[in-house]
Amino acid sequence: MKKKVEAILNLVRPALQADGGDVELVDVENGVVKVRLQGACAGCPMSQMTLKNGIERILKEKIPAVKSVEGV
Repeated sequence: MKKKVEAILNLVRPALQADGGDVELVDVENGVVKVRLQGACAGCPMSQMTLKNGIERILKEKIPAVKSVEGV
């Protein structure tokens, strides 16, 4: 499942990089994806919205086994 998640994050990554940020996959366990937002995303006040409404939504659509995404 970790490889599938990384493949989807690679699709999302260009949009984050366009705004000066990035996302790093930390771990996947029991359907919970742990990521670390980097660059401009790390200090952005909208980062939780990006995490939940962007990354989590897309991962859940593409990989039904994903239950949630958490920032670490």
